[in-house]
Amino acid sequence: MKSKNIAISGLIMVVIIIIILNLVLINNLFYNNEGSEKIKPIAIEETYNLQINPADFGTRVNNRYLTFTPGATYIYEGKTEEGTERTEVYVTNNIKNVMGVDVIEVRDRVWLNDELIEDTKDWYAQDRYGNVWYFGEDSKELVNGKVVSIEGSWEAGVDGAKPGIIMRSEPKIGDAYRQEYYKGKAEDMAEVVALGVKVKVKFGSFSDCLQTRDWNPLEQGYGEYKYYCPQAGNLVYEIGIENGEGAQLISIETKKYKY
Repeated sequence: MKSKNIAISGLIMVVIIIIILNLVLINNLFYNNEGSEKIKPIAIEETYNLQINPADFGTRVNNRYLTFTPGATYIYEGKTEEGTERTEVYVTNNIKNVMGVDVIEVRDRVWLNDELIEDTKDWYAQDRYGNVWYFGEDSKELVNGKVVSIEGSWEAGVDGAKPGIIMRSEPKIGDAYRQEYYKGKAEDMAEVVALGVKVKVKFGSFSDCLQTRDWNPLEQGYGEYKYYCPQAGNLVYEIGIENGEGAQLISIETKKYKY
């Protein structure tokens, strides 16, 4: 009888140890040693194989959460450690062919304390199901008006780079997807965190918004929450998970730029 009790006690101890180890593992998945939040690991296939049929795509991007109408300009502003940052996202009339797909070009320019520091051309197309795809970017970093870096630039179909989905047609909580894929250089991902969210920014108050959590496995500690609202048809607010730096929509304008 004594040996039986010892065996049972030993089994209980093993079970307790397993439970403790599992709790430690779960904690490490969500928090670092300082207790700050990490990006929740999402199981996304290691092999990213997809077939692109140009006949499935068009340059009309009218997803309820992400719409690109030529001439529309979305203006954002936020505070950083370096000062005030202003971003203008302008939807051009320019069409580029990438992987046989006609994509619309969106110009994204960033000023820091009134000095232009980034000038980027992004390429998007929408498939027949309403998903908005991201086909690459021509990114330039500037200092005193001169280009000092093109890091981050990539084009689908070149050097193994592949397009990704920037916005799903029918997002569901828990959905995780690649937004881009240029191995080792551009691997942004996103997860749908919430639907029906209310957001208030300088431009106005919005409801029925979509919240995503964006992250890049190549950048330790990088992560952002983004909020897309149907009333604006675009992003209205974003905030860094680690640093708390954010940017909010302050204006939607129609401009006749010629880029």
